[in-house]
Amino acid sequence: MLLAAAKLPSVRINREAYLRSALARHCSEDEIRRAVEETPAAAGITVELLDKVANDSIRYETAKVSALSAAAGIPGILALPATVPADLAQYVGHMLRIAQKLAYLYSWPDLFDDEGDGVDDATMGVLTLFFGVMFGTQSANMAVGKVAGMMSKQVAKKLPQKALTKGVIYPIVKKSAAYLGVQMTKQSFAKGVSKAIPVIGAVVSGGLTFSTYLPMAKRLKKHLAGLPLADPSHRVMEEERRGRRSRGRARDVRLGGR
Repeated sequence: MLLAAAKLPSVRINREAYLRSALARHCSEDEIRRAVEETPAAAGITVELLDKVANDSIRYETAKVSALSAAAGIPGILALPATVPADLAQYVGHMLRIAQKLAYLYSWPDLFDDEGDGVDDATMGVLTLFFGVMFGTQSANMAVGKVAGMMSKQVAKKLPQKALTKGVIYPIVKKSAAYLGVQMTKQSFAKGVSKAIPVIGAVVSGGLTFSTYLPMAKRLKKHLAGLPLADPSHRVMEEERRGRRSRGRARDVRLGGR
C-alpha cells in the first residue's frame, strides 16, 4: 500500500519547492538558499521556527485528508467496495505527504529520486520507520534516532542505504512493517464501519480520520524536532569537531614529514 500510495498524483513533495514556499514568510533569501542547498539546520533556522511552519503544514494536510475521507463516506454501504480502498489509499498518501514535509523541515535529505516513480529500499525503510513513529512504536523511534545520528555525523545528503537495507536498522524496519500491517487492517475495518450509513457516514468518517491523523502527525513532528539532526547548535558543534580533527591530521602529517 505504501508503494501504491507513493505513485498517486501529488503525493511526492518536491523538497526545494516546499522549503522555499514554507520558509518564504519567515526567513531571508540567503537562509532559504542554504536550507535548500544544505539543510534548515545548516542555515541556522531554529527548531522553534520550524515547529511553527510544521504546525501549519500539519493543519493543512489534516484538513485535506479529513475532507476527502468525509466525501468518501457520503454514498453509504453500497459503495463500500470502492470507497474504503480509495479512502485508505488517500489516507496513506497524506501520511506520506506530511512525513516528507516534516522530514525536510527537520533536515532530512530528499527521500525520492526525481527520475521515475519507483521507490528504493532505503526510502521504503525510512518511511516505514516514520510510519512506525506515527503509530507510536518505541522501536521505530529508536531506529529513526540511529539513522539521524548516522547522517548527522557524516553530514550526509542521502539516506544510509546499507544500514536501512542490510545493517542493524533493517530488522527493526521489518518488525515495524509487520506491526503497521496489523494497524492498517484495523483502520480499514473502522473506516468501512464508519461509511456504512449514507450522509451520516461522511461526518463519522471525516471525524475518525481527523482524530487519528492529527495526533500521528504531531507525534512524528515531536520526534523529528527533538533529534540532533534538526538542531543548528548541534550542527555547529559537529562542524567544529570535524575541523579540529582535520587540523590535527594536517599537523600530524607535517610533523611526520619533519
